[in-house]
Amino acid sequence: MMSSNYTKGFRSVHSLTVHVIFVTKYRRRLLNAKILNRLDEIFRETLNKWGCELVEFEGETDHVHLLIKFHPAVELSKLIANLKTVSSRLIRRDYLEHIQRYHHKAALWTGSYFVASSGGVTVEQLKAYVQDQNSPRADNPDLNSPHR
Repeated sequence: MMSSNYTKGFRSVHSLTVHVIFVTKYRRRLLNAKILNRLDEIFRETLNKWGCELVEFEGETDHVHLLIKFHPAVELSKLIANLKTVSSRLIRRDYLEHIQRYHHKAALWTGSYFVASSGGVTVEQLKAYVQDQNSPRADNPDLNSPHR
């Protein structure tokens, strides 16, 4: 019997999940609870447009973790580039004064990223790891995302 964790497509049955990490430019510690909440929204909306799902999201002051389920037709490098571009543009627009305290560059993220397939661990283990980040949102429960 097939697991319910698989997604059925027209010509495929799949379960593709990746762990992605973005680091802020110069590793500046500029992410706070409000920005992390906004990033959560941006990533969810952007992934939805790609037909993907944000399974889990969390971050610390200088990096974020995303656990993403995606379709085999999605070119992962293009998806990641789009996530970085859209989030950088919208965060700089919404929090420009805050971001400029840390640096004046146009990019929010470094040019690189980390991505790993979740083949070696379960999605639950990855979710627990991502949830266990030392997030500024944990210090301010009033600012927690509605997606929690």
